[in-house]
Amino acid sequence: MKKLTFFFFPFTILSWLPLDPTAINLADIRTGKWPMNLERDIDRRDTSYSLIFRDQHYEDGVVMDTLGFENLRQLKYLGQALDVLKKGHNGDIANFSNYSIKRADKRYEGVWYILRDKWGLTDFQQPEADIMCKTINGLK
Repeated sequence: MKKLTFFFFPFTILSWLPLDPTAINLADIRTGKWPMNLERDIDRRDTSYSLIFRDQHYEDGVVMDTLGFENLRQLKYLGQALDVLKKGHNGDIANFSNYSIKRADKRYEGVWYILRDKWGLTDFQQPEADIMCKTINGLK
């Protein structure tokens, strides 16, 4: 009977683990009509990150787009790109395999960034980029 108990014990522990992925909101970067937030997605042992934003290609309807990051290291590259672009000049671009960020200074509105991924587009200002950088740098 002892052998049978030790055989089923690991399966009992695994059954307590949640099967559904869990999404944790890390930061509401922007709210309102054009929301943007950063989430941590936990699925069993894997952790990924998502930047969720309203696609600006569609002004009439609400189409949310997700830029996914497989791990923390890829998300840190986004933070590093924003830091470099902050110190850069108008028109500087950070290109990645599945998205790009362009710095676009506006005369009376300050520094803006244009984020393009395969399917979507959004823009955000320097204070919103600072919120992203602060959140990303605080992750371990």
